[in-house]
Amino acid sequence: MKIVTVPSSMEERTFDQLVGELAGLPALASPGGAGAMAATSPPERVLFDARKLRWVDPYGMVGLLAAGEVAGRGASGGEKPVLQLPESPEVGSYLARMGFLRQAEALFELHGATRAPRDGGSDVLLEITPISSHGDVHEVVERVQGAATVILARQLHYPASAVVQFSVILSEVCQNILEHADARGWVAAQTYNWARRLGRKVAVIAVMDLGVGFRGSLASGQAARWGERWGDAAALEAAFLHGITRFPDPGRGQGIQQIRKQVGRWGGKFSIRSGTAQIADIPDWDDAPPLTEKLPPFPGSQICIVMPERVEASAPPAAQATTSPPGARRPR
Repeated sequence: MKIVTVPSSMEERTFDQLVGELAGLPALASPGGAGAMAATSPPERVLFDARKLRWVDPYGMVGLLAAGEVAGRGASGGEKPVLQLPESPEVGSYLARMGFLRQAEALFELHGATRAPRDGGSDVLLEITPISSHGDVHEVVERVQGAATVILARQLHYPASAVVQFSVILSEVCQNILEHADARGWVAAQTYNWARRLGRKVAVIAVMDLGVGFRGSLASGQAARWGERWGDAAALEAAFLHGITRFPDPGRGQGIQQIRKQVGRWGGKFSIRSGTAQIADIPDWDDAPPLTEKLPPFPGSQICIVMPERVEASAPPAAQATTSPPGARRPR
């Protein structure tokens, strides 16, 4: 059995650490995978050890689900990978409240105690939701509008118009799964207090799929044009910087460009990881590189959007005192 240790903090910055431990799985070496790495061992069952998980955000939760599905593709006899759940009661309760455990049951054999969601009000923007049809996208937008009205206005101090724009962003990133990935995916969103890292609250949106990725989606129309430069990084540059899409229709492929503009107006971060590369619009409060190559291979695409609290607005005392949700108490 292959043992994969889940980082104690599971988020965008530690996702590659998890993916790196999956190296050698057949699902990452197949034509449908992200890289040309050959499997180094016969198919084997994978055990994800998340007992020491102490902090997790939507990107980390959805990333763990995606890693579980990839590990299941390479297991002999169709056995599900094993997930040892966190020992922390707070983290376990938070995973349940975000719908992680419900989604994980279909992908993992779960070991360890499960926790019931915390009672009372919830500041979850959107619990983990699978996306496999246009109906799912409409449901996501409808479900998030009420929560977004409260959370974006009261916690992040955004104007009422931002709620509509936020819904459009969610719709665009979910539609990307259906139009480009040729596979199902997941979306989730939540607010956090990044006390140390940013000194204010943020909303984190994560959208992932395990489809063909940007390189696979654009290859037929762009590979010859880019020549020797063609690869995961070039595909991301084509879509992210130039708005290129595999659809020839006028106006298609502008979703990413519109998201970039809007997130930029909010002073946020927008990143896309696909295959072995990641590209991003980096705000001045983040020190990540705008383009990273030679990452551990992983199929599909992984999108992260971070929207920070508006600093020019003065928050009411009640909003200032709001604490981070269980599982997210570690100061950032």
